[in-house]
Amino acid sequence: MTVPTPTVAPATGRLGVLTVGLGAVASTLIAGVELSRRNMSEPIGSLTQMGTIRLGRRTDGRAPLIKDFVPLTPLADIVFGAWDPFPDDAYVAAQRAGVLDGPRHLEAVAEALRSVRPMKAAFDPYYVKRLDGPNTKGAVSKRAMLESIREDIGTFRDANQCDRMVMIWCGSTEIFIEPGPAHQDLESFERAIDANDPTIAPSMLYAYAALLEGVPFCNGAPNLTVDIPALTQYATEHKVPISGKDFKTGQTLLKTVLAPMFKARMLGVAGWYSTNILGNRDGEVLDDPESFKTKEESKLGVLEHILEPHKYPKLYGDVYHKVRINYYPPRGDNKEGWDNIDIFGWLGYPMQIKVDFLCRDSILAAPLALDLVLFSDLAHRAGIGGIQEWLSFYYKAPQVAAGLYPEHDLFIQLTKLKNTLRWMMGEEQITHLDIDYYLKT
Repeated sequence: MTVPTPTVAPATGRLGVLTVGLGAVASTLIAGVELSRRNMSEPIGSLTQMGTIRLGRRTDGRAPLIKDFVPLTPLADIVFGAWDPFPDDAYVAAQRAGVLDGPRHLEAVAEALRSVRPMKAAFDPYYVKRLDGPNTKGAVSKRAMLESIREDIGTFRDANQCDRMVMIWCGSTEIFIEPGPAHQDLESFERAIDANDPTIAPSMLYAYAALLEGVPFCNGAPNLTVDIPALTQYATEHKVPISGKDFKTGQTLLKTVLAPMFKARMLGVAGWYSTNILGNRDGEVLDDPESFKTKEESKLGVLEHILEPHKYPKLYGDVYHKVRINYYPPRGDNKEGWDNIDIFGWLGYPMQIKVDFLCRDSILAAPLALDLVLFSDLAHRAGIGGIQEWLSFYYKAPQVAAGLYPEHDLFIQLTKLKNTLRWMMGEEQITHLDIDYYLKT
């Protein structure tokens, strides 16, 4: 089946970026963009800003920057807004998060950060039990929350003269919710909102409000949010891009690199023990068992999909996979992910791999958020709505069409992403076959 190349509208005017949550990730994102567009820092970690893409044959020597190949919104044309249950502006939020050095990275853009003041959040402590701030819409009905979010979107759009908008969830992990009858179709979803059904979480209201306003939505947390049939169908029918879920930053990023190596070399895996310590707001929220279960589900699914134990039962049929997250305040945003991997090789002889990743959670997440925003806007201008599976590269638990399994191998995901960009711009997709270099006629 040949899919025609879309027509991509130009990235003219201003792009409004609305973050749900103005904590460590969002404030780090905003500060980084402000510094980068002033040429005061490099956007390291951002594929859209620093990555290249090969076009044509290897001998052609065509490898432009991605931002020069596809019409992405320039950083200078982005304007930020946010919701948060705490009233701190982005400057104060960044100070409190402690991710960035004040003299080097905050003072130079202090005025721009102070201008981002959070709107009142649609927040319910039932869904995030370790947080409770004063800057909320209060104990109102879910319908009132939904309409208030829509009003916020419209007010921000008008006040900032935005031509286009994208919403991205940078907030905390909600409690675990199973998909149920309220999520199956839009009629049931609407009834559940009016009934204040507890299976309708605030994140779903943000996502629905975005879709109703024609705003692409990206889910950076493991919440059940836009990945329900009611919202997926609406997004597809109305050609609004959606993607998720859960930013792939530290430990899971490494799993999507190491596990494909084991399978490629047919090395067995007996067990994989993963533990994390972190002390930021995310760690505090995940200290609640109900929120941790949501995160656990996101992190555990990666190995099973990559290793495919049903195909290779002798190698991966009995993997003991354990994930732990521990709240440790002294560590702050500098998360440590420790993995012990028990593998076996020729004739069953055991071996071990140990990985200790001392990472900076928001430093890894911020460029992902930027890329997701810019690529989602690109998809919208190309008329490509619904699930954006080509953005799986950025997520722990990628959204896929019904009946498909998610692809978790990082390098397959990157190939899918770049081939999608090539297709959008009418370039030949790269298969890496290259047999013609060696066949002589």
